Amino acid sequence: MKSHQKESGLKKLGAGTDNQKLDLSRIVFIGRTYEEYTGMFNLSVEQMAGKRILDCAGGACSFTAHANRRGIQASACDIAYEFKADDLERKGIDDLNHTMENMGRVADQYVWSYFSSLKALQEERARALHDCVQDMREQPGRYQAAALPTLPYADKQFDMSLNAHLLFMYSDRLDYEFHLTSLVELIRVTKDEIRIFPLTDLSGRKYEHLDRLLHDVQACIHSAHIEKSSYEFQRGANELLSIRLQP
Repeated sequence: MKSHQKESGLKKLGAGTDNQKLDLSRIVFIGRTYEEYTGMFNLSVEQMAGKRILDCAGGACSFTAHANRRGIQASACDIAYEFKADDLERKGIDDLNHTMENMGRVADQYVWSYFSSLKALQEERARALHDCVQDMREQPGRYQAAALPTLPYADKQFDMSLNAHLLFMYSDRLDYEFHLTSLVELIRVTKDEIRIFPLTDLSGRKYEHLDRLLHDVQACIHSAHIEKSSYEFQRGANELLSIRLQP
């Protein structure tokens, strides 16, 4: 696996996974900070105030931990949450160290403006991991072991759902049917809005079936538009998709 794939926080993928047989060694547990999330998704505290927000798939991201500290009702789901926080922390530290050892080889594939150096990147990734697993220990109810395309939530349980670095990112191994059924499932559990970032795969190519995907769900949504994100780390991954489910 290339190091830039590792940096993206690839989780074990595929529908119908038997969590009882899930192998922790096959999961890469790396995440992003709350600040990265607000940049990726162009979110402000005012926009999120009073809303129930789902981070799917959350990985080792600290968005849920810090959002709740700001009075936002955030929850996260991920296939990795099958495992205990201590095990995930150890795995996350190993994965981060391995990633940073190889990151220099593909540094030209990234934009070094948000992070000033590899050291700064590693520090932020370590902070995200620490804050995530600490919140898992203190508030385990916020973290649900689950994976698209089937989520254990009620219809319209969340006002907003966020999907970072899963849909579109792995379109070389997740087929169109997975994307469609996953988006339909996010629509089912979301009341107002879904935001997806980025719109590119690991090679920086924009998802080629995006128009078809939006056409196939048009009866279930109110509108969809692409907007420039204020965050760019992977070169060219600087747009997000906002899907409105009601006027």
